Amino acid sequence: MVELRHASHCVYKIRYHLVLCVKYRKCLLSEPKRIEYLKTLCNEIAARYRFEFDTIGTDGDHLHIFVGAEPKYSPSRLIQIIKSITAREMFKAFPELRKSLWGGEFWSDGGYVGTVGDGVTADIIRNYIETQGKPEEKEQYPQMRLFQFVE
Repeated sequence: MVELRHASHCVYKIRYHLVLCVKYRKCLLSEPKRIEYLKTLCNEIAARYRFEFDTIGTDGDHLHIFVGAEPKYSPSRLIQIIKSITAREMFKAFPELRKSLWGGEFWSDGGYVGTVGDGVTADIIRNYIETQGKPEEKEQYPQMRLFQFVE
């Protein structure tokens, strides 16, 4: 279980499951030296941007990443940082990759991002929100009663 983290003006616990695909779904992440280098790059990215890489895995043509980040980084910015730095450095370290990937791009456009919680479900959050406030406040200010947008 990941602990709460502190930024300058907030406390947070934000974690994502990312899936990044190699361009054209080429199986270029199967060699151990490339995987080890990718892990090293992720450690450097973590140090620079204060990301917390929990787990990294590959099936050869795509990469799964379990990562935490400060709330100042949107999920799309997080992906952009990881993709751009890893692509540039992988091409530098392994110039032979350019022969397999024409156009100078290592990663496919897009990808997958999902938020990850510690057993917290939508129902738990709804219940938490609905039970906030003192009973006398709820009676005094009925207009503050909560409602659901989705039925």
